[in-house]
Amino acid sequence: MTTTDLHHPDTRRAFGTVRRLVLAYLGLSVLTLVAAFALRDHTAVVTPAVWIRGTIVVASAAVTLLLTVRAARGSRGAFRRLRILSGVMIVAIAAIIVLPGVFPFWMKIEQGLCGLALLGVAALVNGRQLRTLFAKP
Repeated sequence: MTTTDLHHPDTRRAFGTVRRLVLAYLGLSVLTLVAAFALRDHTAVVTPAVWIRGTIVVASAAVTLLLTVRAARGSRGAFRRLRILSGVMIVAIAAIIVLPGVFPFWMKIEQGLCGLALLGVAALVNGRQLRTLFAKP
């Protein structure tokens, strides 16, 4: 991979979209913790599971953003980790949504929105444009 490859308009566009989707994922995750804090006295709405999952999601979104930045700069390892993490988080989010009774409905909706953002990330990082860029020479 060359610097020219990283600066190709298609590559820059793909990573720009990935970055926006990851920022949306991070923003939603942070807003969820803010909402949980604001509603902390309503134990029917903010359960211990909300705090645990909310914190994990913010941390994973921050790591996902870091990996996105590093991959856009040409790191093969960061790109590989970004592909893996986006897929793993989609599966985890699907599990959260289908588990009955553990999470409140509002969090399942928020997780669904995060999942949609991550589906976009996974589609782009597993698409031909970026996979080809990071293929071993």
